[in-house]
Amino acid sequence: MTITDRIDHSTGLMRASTIVARGIACCFMIILALLTLPDSRAADLRQAVFAGGCFWCMEPPFDALEGVVETTSGYTGGHVPNPTYKAVSKGATGHTEAIRITYDPDKVSYARLLDVFWRNIDPLDAGGQFCDRGSQYRSEIFVANEAEKQIAENSKRHLESGEVLNQSVATAITAATVFYPAEDYHQDYYQKNPARFKFYKWNCGRQQRLDRIWKDIPESATR
Repeated sequence: MTITDRIDHSTGLMRASTIVARGIACCFMIILALLTLPDSRAADLRQAVFAGGCFWCMEPPFDALEGVVETTSGYTGGHVPNPTYKAVSKGATGHTEAIRITYDPDKVSYARLLDVFWRNIDPLDAGGQFCDRGSQYRSEIFVANEAEKQIAENSKRHLESGEVLNQSVATAITAATVFYPAEDYHQDYYQKNPARFKFYKWNCGRQQRLDRIWKDIPESATR
């Protein structure tokens, strides 16, 4: 190979390397752009906030519902910023234990979430829920907009009608305020501590009371 041939060969290799490098850089930029694009599905998700007494007990029925992406236990409806479990449980913050439900409206409607909510609380109790007494365990629906308010009010009226309970429902419907996630150890408590969760739920009389309220009312009646 002559010197000229060697120069031509080296030049060719350099050009090929440059093309490969540019190709790799281009692929990297495309991947980076895709990763930084907004998640259209995430943007379509919505959130609902309900209070039904002990938030440990409110997570399981919603986690089992198709279309629910996540449930988060927390505190809302009060006047103290960044409340703690200890402060809320004393009843001095105005907050109630609640859950925030992140859901896909293409798979489950807000009205359906309300159906599940009603059948997992005692809507007749104005003083708390089951063995947990006080306003910090009150049942409440926190609506984010006028559409949710109308759906919730219609659902509550239907529940009070002779077709379902034929009694006044104590659960309030109020405008949503700041939702504060509870401490980490409260999240998914029923999964992390199944034995303690079942012991608490049974001894609190929650399931027994739910059975007395709802066992003779078909699910179709609350929809």
